[in-house]
Amino acid sequence: MTTLEGSVALVTGGSRGIGKALVAALYERGAAKVYATARDPRSITHPDAVPLALEVSDPASVEAAAARAQDVTVLINNAGAAVNADFLDSPVEDVRREFETNFYGPLLVTRAFVPILELNGGGHLLNVHSVLSWVGLAGSYSASKAAFWSQTNSLRLGLGPRGIEVTGLHVGWVDTDMAAGVDAPKSTPEGVAAQALDGIESGALEVLADDISRQVKAGLSGDLEALYPQLTA
Repeated sequence: MTTLEGSVALVTGGSRGIGKALVAALYERGAAKVYATARDPRSITHPDAVPLALEVSDPASVEAAAARAQDVTVLINNAGAAVNADFLDSPVEDVRREFETNFYGPLLVTRAFVPILELNGGGHLLNVHSVLSWVGLAGSYSASKAAFWSQTNSLRLGLGPRGIEVTGLHVGWVDTDMAAGVDAPKSTPEGVAAQALDGIESGALEVLADDISRQVKAGLSGDLEALYPQLTA
């Protein structure tokens, strides 16, 4: 289990939504330092956070961030994009762009920071997924998050022996800019952040932050028609 008191964390996509809530919640739990990353670090508003420029899909940017943040003990891969490209009609480049941000981006960041976590005595990796990791309803977004979920599961096996715990966070609709146009019940970023940090501190393998995530995860062992009622129409 990981103690957040006195930890040094890095949160990608730390300027808004869940990332912004995670930065605040980490300080509330006694983190000594929190690096909050964004493409434009001027967008970081928390008064105590350490703003850090980062484009997760740019290897040079990732290397520069890792060179600066050599004291990290908790890494949170939260940054993501929602292109939602259609597999039949959208340009294939849109699909690739989604994977660059949602799959290859956190992979680059993780590979850069694993040696740092090891040098600092081990630590924790939290990857922010989605209920759409399990349901293919959003084209390239669902596919990229499904691949990211698989990445997390593989990393958990490889990093455990190296003293690094791995938690996957799954959540449905959250009251953020990304879901502004969605008319459905939404979790608050603060509530999701609290559950995520509870998961880190308890050593949870996965955190299912809302009812829909728990329902869909439970339904993965059932017939496809239960997840895709359109198939029975």
